[in-house]
Amino acid sequence: MTVENVLVIAVNQSERSEPQFDSSLDELVSLCKTAGGQVQDVITQNRERIHPATYIGEGKLQEVAQIIRAEGIDLVVANNELSAGQVRNLADTLDVRVLDRSQLILDIFAMRAQTKEGKLQVELAQLEYLLPRLHGQGANLSRLGGGIGTRGPGETKLETDRRHIERRIYDIKRRLQLVVKQRDQYRKRRRSNDVFQIAIVGYTNAGKSTIFNRLTNSHSLEEDQLFATLDPLTRRIQFPSGLKSLITDTVGFIQDLPTALIAAFKSTLEEVTEADFLLHVVDISDPDLLQQQETVRKLLQELDAGHIPVLTVYNKKDQLEADFFLANQFPNIQISALEEEDLHALLIKMEEVLKEEWDLFDIVLDSSEGDLLYQLQSAALVVKKELLEETNQFHVQGYVRKNHPFHRFVEEK
Repeated sequence: MTVENVLVIAVNQSERSEPQFDSSLDELVSLCKTAGGQVQDVITQNRERIHPATYIGEGKLQEVAQIIRAEGIDLVVANNELSAGQVRNLADTLDVRVLDRSQLILDIFAMRAQTKEGKLQVELAQLEYLLPRLHGQGANLSRLGGGIGTRGPGETKLETDRRHIERRIYDIKRRLQLVVKQRDQYRKRRRSNDVFQIAIVGYTNAGKSTIFNRLTNSHSLEEDQLFATLDPLTRRIQFPSGLKSLITDTVGFIQDLPTALIAAFKSTLEEVTEADFLLHVVDISDPDLLQQQETVRKLLQELDAGHIPVLTVYNKKDQLEADFFLANQFPNIQISALEEEDLHALLIKMEEVLKEEWDLFDIVLDSSEGDLLYQLQSAALVVKKELLEETNQFHVQGYVRKNHPFHRFVEEK
């Protein structure tokens, strides 16, 4: 893949703090790298508001034009979402291709999508993002000769008329409805079996897939890049107590995730809302971890998943430069996903948190109820199992989820 020379432009508005602005810029540079670009320069401008016609002011625009000529820039990427008019005016003035942050993220998703569902979701997001921006795109389209921002359907579909795009959107939505129904049936089956479900969430590149792979002995994609995982994977795990669970690896979150992308990936993101427990993975070595934690928290609220119990997993402790780290999320644990001992400690910590959330039970089972005892060990956190030799019965203590059908059995006992 040919590496393209990229120039990043960004407007720092007064309502955004300096650390927030710097964090979003660092992230945009990483996104460009993930998409296959090499950022040659970053040009910023402080403004009260974004210029309605050209995003940055006229003087800064001339400075950018000079840098483009001097450094052989192939692509300009803006840190904010641009209107069709802004894209057209920038492209006409600078004579290079112009993308905004949202288009860059959509392009990376198009590159990462592996499954048929994932590809359809990305195409839907791209088309819905570009449809209201069709007016005036002609000049910019003439510069599309492959490269960043041209993956997926965008460059070909845009050259046809609006009605064709609208028909394609309708067709994709219809096909995705079938996938949604299949997912719903799968979820209903899991719910009917009362399987305990865990979802791994967190900022992109926090190490979610590494933790998922180590806990489940799987081989999903692990890369030191943004959005290495796009399609969710679900596997079985067993806790030290014997409790069995399903665990799902989900797509990473990011600041200013395009609304079209959230809407298109609704069925995928619902894996989070269906979970009984969340592992929020945070890169402890990232200087922007506080901002990243807040982004994840806000997105979970938007997904109506804010009520689900969470364990914050501060990952990559082996990359932490200082010995001291003050956590601000509770409950939490610090681990390195590469250390077997830490992964075992993570499972133990999850059990501790679940004991706080679940209901305590204390029952006696007859020796003839061996099947029930086996089911109990798989569905509950059993902390004590003792054979009462005088009565040939089992004394069992443990914790079980609230509203689990087992409660009815305990009451009958």
